Amino acid sequence: MRPDATTRKRSPRAEAKRELIVGCAIRHFAEEGLQGARIEDMAIELGIAKGSIFQHYGSKAGLFLACYKRAVAALPTWLDAPDEIQAAGFFAVVRYWLDRTEHYVEEDRIPYRVVLIGNYSTDLELRRDINRWLVSEDPYGTLEFVEWGQGRGEVRTDVDLETIVSLVDWLSGAIQDALVSEELDPGLFHRWRNQPERQRMRVDHFGALLQSAIGTAGTVTPSGA
Repeated sequence: MRPDATTRKRSPRAEAKRELIVGCAIRHFAEEGLQGARIEDMAIELGIAKGSIFQHYGSKAGLFLACYKRAVAALPTWLDAPDEIQAAGFFAVVRYWLDRTEHYVEEDRIPYRVVLIGNYSTDLELRRDINRWLVSEDPYGTLEFVEWGQGRGEVRTDVDLETIVSLVDWLSGAIQDALVSEELDPGLFHRWRNQPERQRMRVDHFGALLQSAIGTAGTVTPSGA
């Protein structure tokens, strides 16, 4: 991502300090939540004044937003799927990432927890800032992914492109968050714990519904097939 005008004016020393602050803060937010994380504790760990953190990020919300952006950047985009999965097509890529929900728990636990907090535990003002950034930057590459699917003839072109992009973003994100949350917080799906077949069923059903909504006629599996 290209640096903005403000970033270009910062000295290398200031940028290095900001990186240290975010690296520390992202762990605190992941472990303690947005409300529980304390700027004072971060400052003590970093050996700097609390005011120095506010000088760089303005507020706790500003610091969290920076951590959210860092967390999202650490997660894969749609077209980071392996070549053999991409060769199988658009909906195979969707299924691939949904099947890999355990990856976010085992390998990307800290960034994914921060993303979950940003998506579900922020106030309206901070959530608005997050949404604006997601729309302007498209960090998961959903627009490119949908256009790729259209180029393959798998995704409908008779529906507004931005509508399809939003649909893929919102629905895929929601089902993935639900599947991951089952691991991060088993109480969320307490009635279905230790039943991996239920998770596979959810993924199967979601894939079928998404494909029926945005897939071209040639890609939609007939009912009962």
